[in-house]
Amino acid sequence: MNDLSKSCLEEAKKGMQSSVSFLEKELAKIRAGKANPGMLEGVKIDYYGTMTDISQVANINTPDARSIVIQPWEKTIVGAINKAILDANLGFTPRHEGDILRIIVPPLTEERRKELSKAAKAEIENAKVNIRYARRKVMDKVKKLKYQSVPEDEVKQVEKELQDITDKFVAECDKIYAAKEKEIMTV
Repeated sequence: MNDLSKSCLEEAKKGMQSSVSFLEKELAKIRAGKANPGMLEGVKIDYYGTMTDISQVANINTPDARSIVIQPWEKTIVGAINKAILDANLGFTPRHEGDILRIIVPPLTEERRKELSKAAKAEIENAKVNIRYARRKVMDKVKKLKYQSVPEDEVKQVEKELQDITDKFVAECDKIYAAKEKEIMTV
């Protein structure tokens, strides 16, 4: 197999792996009843005119499985953090306790568990679409290899390997979903 073929396969692997990595980050945001600092990822506050992640201006800890404690580095921004969490509509309300905020993560109802499972399934489908898009993009390049003095049987082999790689990443997404669904549905 020549360098053009190998580079096409490597490009496909990189694109598909980035889709799976993004999927894992998104699924980490879906809470399964346990407190997790990642639940606040993406919540930003106005910090001296700059939109900044809460994790950049405060310590976020989970002292137990049901609570998150946010301790800002500056006492003056406690209100801004409280407002940002409320505006993010994450399904819980922070409690102001002096110079810290405490979030008690409520236990999930059966209905909410099903909603979270659906949300996880939607993220899985998005990842699969991105994987297929990466395959299609590389497949277009592979088809053009015929015109760059690459033998047709090698092009067919690369297409088959590309499909095998795609199938592997799609199966990995299904495995990730099965684990997340089990985590969500476990009471």
